Amino acid sequence: MKRMARFQLTLASQGSFAKYGRKSKRELFLDQMNQVVPWSELLALVESVYPRAGNGRQPVGLSIMLRTYFLQQWFGFSDPGMEEAFYDSPVLQRFAGVDLGVAAAPDETTILRFRHLLEEHDLCARMLDTVNRYLDSKGIGIGIGTGTIVDATIIHAPSSTKNSSGKRDPEMHQTKKGNQWYFGAKAHIGVDSKETVVHSLCTSAANVADKHMLPDLLHGEERKVWGDGGYQGQSEAIRAAAPKAQDMTCRRTRFKHYTDEQAKRKNTTKARVRAKVEHPFRILKRVFGFTKVRYRGIWKNHQWLCAAFALVNLYQHRNSLAPQRA
Repeated sequence: MKRMARFQLTLASQGSFAKYGRKSKRELFLDQMNQVVPWSELLALVESVYPRAGNGRQPVGLSIMLRTYFLQQWFGFSDPGMEEAFYDSPVLQRFAGVDLGVAAAPDETTILRFRHLLEEHDLCARMLDTVNRYLDSKGIGIGIGTGTIVDATIIHAPSSTKNSSGKRDPEMHQTKKGNQWYFGAKAHIGVDSKETVVHSLCTSAANVADKHMLPDLLHGEERKVWGDGGYQGQSEAIRAAAPKAQDMTCRRTRFKHYTDEQAKRKNTTKARVRAKVEHPFRILKRVFGFTKVRYRGIWKNHQWLCAAFALVNLYQHRNSLAPQRA
């Protein structure tokens, strides 16, 4: 009987026995990301603060919890939704290392507490730095003496007051862009102009002007700083943060009685470089599906965005980082 039990546990972690089949897009995506994520460096980052086994309830393996956290980043699972997904998808089980023949999948409370642990120790911001150091070791670093492209995007927040407090999130605000009103937060990023690596991030309410976050998005060694019209007139702020940088932000071209054609042509040339900053936003919103804030408050969403942009940097360079197949 004991032998039979051990055999059944082994089968629980196996895939199906279908004769015909192929890997889904989700499985191919996870296989590739599993190869490019620097697991050892990220696990070492969290290990010092992760609970150790004692006489009480044994903690879930750190590797399982970190992989679970990244699955939520990539596929937008809530905490209870992530728990349910483990029981529904063998693909997710295999990626996270969950063997239902040995132990249950992490429950929603365990998943919640792990995220709170990362937030408490500000580990998500350090994840971004860790990933960028890893990329630099692979020759995909932030080019000293190149430049930084700055931009911001609005992340929507629920405007409904149908919640326990009866109020909208007090840390989120509304802003008008064009003829449309938006309510939520704003993610400000600084991107290396050569490798398109996100090296800095600030999170604010949506009504904070882009230019106010400009100094915090520069690392100080830039030769040029690109940005859209929202950053014009900030030459002094740029020189204070990056003394050697040239202001390459777009300029106003339309005036009451004329159009500055020369400035218009220069803006077109600048836009060819500035367009690179849209690549991380596209991955964040279209590939990872991060179009709405996940939590109430700026701090929690800032932590989530730090981890998200760390994974965005890896996704952008996945073809260079993944081992080449024969």
